[in-house]
Amino acid sequence: MADKGTKKKLTRVDGGAGTSVNRETSVPTIDKGKARGTRIFAIIMFIVAIGFEIGAIALLQNPPFNSTGLIILIVADLIFAVTGSVLWKKANRFDPASEKDKIKFFIQNQLGLIIALIAFLPLVILIFTNKDLKGKQKSLVGAVAVIALIIASVAGIDFNPPSVEKYADQVARVESLSGANHVYWTKSGRSYHLYSDCSYINTDRTTEIFEGTVAQARELKNITDLCDRCANRAEKEKGAVQE
Repeated sequence: MADKGTKKKLTRVDGGAGTSVNRETSVPTIDKGKARGTRIFAIIMFIVAIGFEIGAIALLQNPPFNSTGLIILIVADLIFAVTGSVLWKKANRFDPASEKDKIKFFIQNQLGLIIALIAFLPLVILIFTNKDLKGKQKSLVGAVAVIALIIASVAGIDFNPPSVEKYADQVARVESLSGANHVYWTKSGRSYHLYSDCSYINTDRTTEIFEGTVAQARELKNITDLCDRCANRAEKEKGAVQE
C-alpha cells in the first residue's frame, strides 16, 4: 500500500515482512522459545517473592518484632512479585492462550493477580490478627503490607488479556485492508498504522517510525489497536479501486 510520502526515519524490525495467519491453528509470534524463557524467569521471580513472604511470616512468629526487617521483606516481596507479573504478561504476548479453554485462559492471563494474593494476603491477615504486634508498629507494618498487596494485584491483572482468536482477528483485519501483514508504529504510540505518512504519527514530535508485523507491534510495544484514520483511508481506497 503506497504512502504519499514521509520524511521520518523508518526502522524495519527484523523479520518485518510477516506472513498470513491460519485462524484455526495459530498466530505469528516472535519466538515461542523466547516466550518459554520469559515464563521461566517470571516463575523464578514469583517463587522468590513467596520466599520473602515466608521469611516475613517467620519473623512474625518470633517476637520481639523488627519492624524495619518486616518492611524490607515486604518491599522485596513486592519487587519480585511485580517483576514476575511484568515478565509473565510479556510472555503471554509472545504466546497467547485460546479463549476456547476458559479456565486455562483465565489462569494464564491473570496468574500475576493470583500470585499477588498468595504472596501478600496471608501475610496481611497474620499481621492484623497478631496479638503481639500492637499500636503504631502494627499500623505501620499493616499499612505497608496492604499497599503492597494492592500494588502487586493491580500490576498482576491483565486488563486487556491477549488470545489466539483476538490476534488472528487483528492480523486478518490488517491483511483485508492492506493486502499484507505490515504496519507502522512509534515508540510512544498506542495504535499501529497502515500508512507511514498517517498524520497521527508523521508529526514534528515524531523522529522515528517503526515498521513490521502486527505481532511485532504487539510483542515489542504492546500495541493492539489499529488506527481508525488509517482504516477509514484504506476502506476508501479499496472502494475507489473496486469502482
